[in-house]
Amino acid sequence: MPKGEHTLCGHTKEVCISSVWPCPVFILFYFSQVFNAKTAEVISQHQVEIKQSFPKEGWVEEDPKEIMQSVHECIENTCEKLSQLKVDISRVKAVGVTNQRETTLVWDRATGEPLYNAIGKSVSLLLYSKPVCFFLLSALGLVWLDLRTQSTVERLIKKAPGENKNHLKHLTGLPISTYFSAVKLRWLLDNVDEVREAVRTGRALFGTVDSWIIWNLTGGRSGGVHATDVSNASRTMLFNIHSMEWDPELCRYFDIPMEILPDVRSSSEVYGWMCLGDQSAALVGQMCFEEGQAKNTYGTGCFLLQNTGCKPVMSNHGLLTTVAYKLGRHMPCCYALEGSVAIAGAVVQWLKNNMGMVQTSSEIEKLAAEVGTSHGCYFVPAFSGLYAPYWEPSARGIICGLTQFTNKKHLAFAALEAVCFQTREILDAMNQDSGVPLTQLRVDGGMTANRLLMQLQADILCIPVVRPTMSETTALGAAVAAGAAEGVDVWSLSPGHLPLIKSETFQPQINPEESDFRFSRWKKAVQKAMNWETMETCSTSEGMELQLSLVHSEFTD
Repeated sequence: MPKGEHTLCGHTKEVCISSVWPCPVFILFYFSQVFNAKTAEVISQHQVEIKQSFPKEGWVEEDPKEIMQSVHECIENTCEKLSQLKVDISRVKAVGVTNQRETTLVWDRATGEPLYNAIGKSVSLLLYSKPVCFFLLSALGLVWLDLRTQSTVERLIKKAPGENKNHLKHLTGLPISTYFSAVKLRWLLDNVDEVREAVRTGRALFGTVDSWIIWNLTGGRSGGVHATDVSNASRTMLFNIHSMEWDPELCRYFDIPMEILPDVRSSSEVYGWMCLGDQSAALVGQMCFEEGQAKNTYGTGCFLLQNTGCKPVMSNHGLLTTVAYKLGRHMPCCYALEGSVAIAGAVVQWLKNNMGMVQTSSEIEKLAAEVGTSHGCYFVPAFSGLYAPYWEPSARGIICGLTQFTNKKHLAFAALEAVCFQTREILDAMNQDSGVPLTQLRVDGGMTANRLLMQLQADILCIPVVRPTMSETTALGAAVAAGAAEGVDVWSLSPGHLPLIKSETFQPQINPEESDFRFSRWKKAVQKAMNWETMETCSTSEGMELQLSLVHSEFTD
């Protein structure tokens, strides 16, 4: 087939689906990928790095202007590469955008300027084949791993009857946690004068990263569209996942003015755009359209989602109930159970950047494979506390079982095992909530290139792990959702018409007894990491008050 021609639904057309999305790491990469609309294969791609800043311990920020600059650069360079491949740019049918979800931004509708750096996560979007585009990303915000809101969380929990962190879960599916956008937005309102003033004068707009991008690409201060999709809205703690609307009761609880919130749309729209949160996009990209199907994405963190169908399932085992997607204005909403792990690929970055153990992240696999065991060493990377299933912000990282024999190779192996153990904890909780044990796990994300990690995951879960040949299915999911939108109709989501994605399966190679033994030792290490840090004040000899991180000494079994 000549370059630039791609078969679609029995016809030969120069048609492709494009997707743009941010990959969450300490150096973030914005990707632009173009897919063949018939085979779902990647035709062209481009990536741009953007930096995360850490102004204080536990604080994580991104520059909203740099985010938009990287988006424009990705699109421009991808188009240039398509031209080099003799693909007519005018034949790009739709653009799907996917992002992290909980990252929080606030910006000024009058000037278009962000009022603070981004704190948190992003979303996905559809661009129709017309000059109108819709990109959703936040301008002022806090990044999802950011921990500055811990005191805000404690204050909010104290308001709840019985100081129950799950007080709002019946409406949101979420516990009160530093993870979600409403808490970050509350912090901004309490601590940033510019945000408070913009809200007072009616100039402030709030959004996750998707909303910021969409607003900018659709005109910005000259009539830009202020919107988000259901999957992103469901991660704010301000959205009622039953009524599928912003909830006045929730907004009152967090004291958030509803007029600064974006309009909520479906994940696939016919009026020029669509949006979809990153993990929801990965669920679509893995073709998990049937109830009970699940996928796990390995990036900075791990995110395991299981499709629960058209009714939300409330977890009794520490998982989140979230909106997976709504593929059209008149289509039913699909829900998911989700287990979120804060630190997965980030532990490899920590070993590289903080400890200097390796020069590149890919060296971790080789280092760990040289010993093939942790030699009884267990690593709990609770750098940002522990997310699912514990939701324990006071936990901190810990390495147990060190001996004189332990070396950096054992630590590298223990770090990879830690990712797998955290996934097993979530999978066990998911099996208990659903009552139907998962028989295989579909995986995606940058870390899945590590074959040792994938084999360890199969061994620790005691079920097969299925890895697609294209690991970044998040981008594919955004493209599929874009192409399936009414009026675009490039892809059909009916079972017989889904694109076939090639994959590789990793089978368990150890017996369940060994897996259970190693997992039990890991859980013992987790308990030692719990309740590690509290914040209290004391006075210095000069009469100054300091906040101290107090280390608990209850280091007993």
